[in-house]
Amino acid sequence: MTVTINRCGREDLPLLQRISIETFNDTFKDQNSPEQMQAYLERAFNTEKLEEELSNPSSEFYLIFCDEEAAGYLKVNADDAQTEAMGGEALEIERIYIRSGFQRKGLGKHLFDKALEIAIGHGKKKLWLGVWEKNENAITFYEKAGFVRTGAHSFYMGDEEQIDYIMSKTLT
Repeated sequence: MTVTINRCGREDLPLLQRISIETFNDTFKDQNSPEQMQAYLERAFNTEKLEEELSNPSSEFYLIFCDEEAAGYLKVNADDAQTEAMGGEALEIERIYIRSGFQRKGLGKHLFDKALEIAIGHGKKKLWLGVWEKNENAITFYEKAGFVRTGAHSFYMGDEEQIDYIMSKTLT
């Protein structure tokens, strides 16, 4: 299995959009109504929103390929691009999305390691993320990686409020 990770550019927007919608829907469709899911997907992953995110100099996207096939992506945010005000010494992992056919192959770990490399390269002291309180597999993954729960915030699926745990890891 050959794994490569490449920084995304505007030319990758259609692929990012497809992977975003596919992975988010596959992961959360069984826990949410079709109406709430559709409202969220249209708001979060429309072309204009993704173009805005890609053009923000404080956000970085990386596609991961497994044997030359797009398997998922990573999005990290620094400074004012963070979804919560965590300060200049923090880097947020906003998304680690792996397509269902590529899960359980260690690709999430590759993207996590890339986020860690970016954080260290930018001199960050803390890595943090938000994870849905009901996403037990992700919570377990992050706990094993040294993250601890440090708070919570609201996440809206359509107009339905859900809770995300904020998990942080201090970097040495």
